[in-house]
Amino acid sequence: MTKKVIIKIKELTEQRGISLRELSRQADIRHAALSELANHKKQSISFHHIEKLADALDIDDIRKIIDLASSDQD
Repeated sequence: MTKKVIIKIKELTEQRGISLRELSRQADIRHAALSELANHKKQSISFHHIEKLADALDIDDIRKIIDLASSDQD
């Protein structure tokens, strides 16, 4: 069984009651980039974007932004 990195953009916006566009504005990250991450169309995120999200949302635990999940695809 392999592991897959999960980027929790949708969960973050839902928990805080903000739109993806508002998160984009607060974090100064292109809306299109966040949308691709939220819809799992993009599989990677830069450390720079993680830092911007953490700053914008006052997050001090990286696990609130990314997570590991088991994948059944081997």
